[in-house]
Amino acid sequence: MLLRLIAIAVCVATLSGGETIALVSSLPHTGSAGGQANSIVNGIRMAIDEVGGEVAGFALTHIQLDDATPERGQWDPNAEDTNARNAIANPDAMVYIGTFNSGAAKIAMPKLNAAGLAMISPANTYTGLTKPGKGAANEPAVYRPSGTVTYFRVVPADDIQGLVGAQWAKEMGAKKAYVLHDKELYGQGLAEVFRASAEKLGIEVVGYDGINSKEPNYRSLVTKIRVKGADTVYFGGTTQTNGGQIAKDLVAGGLDVKYIVPDGCYESAFIEAAGAALEGRCFLTFGGVPPEELTGAGKTFVDAYVAKFGGRPEAYAVYGYECARVAIDAIRRAGVKDRAAINAAIAATRDFPGVLGTWSFDENGDTSMTVMSGNTVKDGKFAFVKLLGQ
Repeated sequence: MLLRLIAIAVCVATLSGGETIALVSSLPHTGSAGGQANSIVNGIRMAIDEVGGEVAGFALTHIQLDDATPERGQWDPNAEDTNARNAIANPDAMVYIGTFNSGAAKIAMPKLNAAGLAMISPANTYTGLTKPGKGAANEPAVYRPSGTVTYFRVVPADDIQGLVGAQWAKEMGAKKAYVLHDKELYGQGLAEVFRASAEKLGIEVVGYDGINSKEPNYRSLVTKIRVKGADTVYFGGTTQTNGGQIAKDLVAGGLDVKYIVPDGCYESAFIEAAGAALEGRCFLTFGGVPPEELTGAGKTFVDAYVAKFGGRPEAYAVYGYECARVAIDAIRRAGVKDRAAINAAIAATRDFPGVLGTWSFDENGDTSMTVMSGNTVKDGKFAFVKLLGQ
């Protein structure tokens, strides 16, 4: 940990001062989410390269921070706290790109807001981060101590994803659903939306449990699911909170159920963790269109990514790219190295010609994009099934 903090300190010291503007990213590079985080960073760097590392007369650079630790194997609250403080202390830092996990966002958001440092997330989907009345009673005001919106995201929130997940389950013939979650902000929030939506659609929710993501297996839970007669299992969680192990145990227990998971499992590490257990029975919702289904500017990005890095991007690479493009556009329009001016320019983003389509930020910092997709696993790879919620 000491070496990690020293590396961050050196990076900040080296880039501070002068006519430089820095985009700082905070993502989980340590652990199984590392592939996804690295892909997002590749997208950020592609956007910077496209403008020749310069915007509005300033040299444009990127500082990569890791909010995961070896001890946890995923994002760590202390690491995220440190990253946010380091970004705030760096006078060159004008935009904070992150976080990947919604729980991490809760830690960074109020600190960055108080400092007036804009934050754009490529992956956070918990509704309470932005939408009044969709989370806890004090959300999202608790994340905005300054009273100004400084947090933005380029992905649709969980109130949309949980709903379309339930609608898709209904379309696939679900009668009885057993709903699981990982007890974390993102996973439990999704599970609650899925449960409420499923019940409204006439699906009987026969069980609702939070799991211990550190358990080696879930055999006893599989027994409960069998007794309840569920034909569908929904897991609100991520690869890092054992989404793959649940799939393996469902198969090992002989259950013939559909296993539906959200975008937190939409990464290569999930397939590696679960293996053959996913074939023909796992269905994933994703807040957008898979890279291989993108057209127009999106396809141009994917082709350029493959040419540059020699492999296809993970699902959220295009969102990292979009975050950086939005930040660069706002810096250009602001024309000054000033956090308040750049934040105001980001908030004013309207009809942005993005790789995901033309979209705008609303008054809460949410994207107007609502396109969702349904995917499955076939021959050990993700396969697009259909657009959802259309």
